Amino acid sequence: MKKLEGKTAVITGASKGIGEGIARVYAKYGAKCVLAARGEQVLALAEQLRSEGYEAIGVQADVSDYESVRKLVQKAEDTYGRADVLVCNAGVCVLKDFMEDDDFKNRDLHFDINIKGVWNTVKVVVPGMIEKGGGSVVIMSSVTGDMVADPGEAAYATSKAALVGLTKSLAREFADKNIRVNAICPGYVLTPLVEGMAKQSDPENPARAIQAIADAVPLKRLADPCEVGELAAFLGSSESSYITGTQIVIDGGSTLPETTSMGQ
Repeated sequence: MKKLEGKTAVITGASKGIGEGIARVYAKYGAKCVLAARGEQVLALAEQLRSEGYEAIGVQADVSDYESVRKLVQKAEDTYGRADVLVCNAGVCVLKDFMEDDDFKNRDLHFDINIKGVWNTVKVVVPGMIEKGGGSVVIMSSVTGDMVADPGEAAYATSKAALVGLTKSLAREFADKNIRVNAICPGYVLTPLVEGMAKQSDPENPARAIQAIADAVPLKRLADPCEVGELAAFLGSSESSYITGTQIVIDGGSTLPETTSMGQ
């Protein structure tokens, strides 16, 4: 029996990047996948997975809008029943100098999607998990914020660090409901989001920026989204039945070096 067979999983931010990787891995392990994202691309991914013999539906939803999330979860329950696993992956990252964010739009964008989006989704999904007798929540944080940060990442780093605190709080609060809550903290993953950050940092040669990132990682590469998906599948399955309230780093060792020069 596959590790997620018989389970229904709601995966946000599932149209591309890490979310697509998680969706493909969850489908591979037998989960019934409810894929959510704002754009139409999520519908195409769900259709592709169905054409490959997997069970999946796509729903356009905005996690920053509580009513949109409520409709998403209602669609999931109408189609497959209560969710067994929730993967809160939807997120944004836009680099901006802290002092230049005079209208606070960049701050609010990150807080609304990265923090409130997780809050909204958990708030709507967990009651169904309680009725079913348990479940697993996987929250996508980052090494950025809780462990490291670069210039221009104040809003993003703050939002991702907040998710570590939320993970621990929810894990403690839901423990007696048999609901586990864990966070994944990726380093650099080769996704459209990282490609966009590379374009921001080096518009003339974004490939150089990505190669520079890879060169600085001890494993000398960026992660594949499906590698993060494998970790998310582990946390969503019974294989991790005694793990809750933790944050697991998956970064190829990028947060290990003390400096960027000593020993080179």
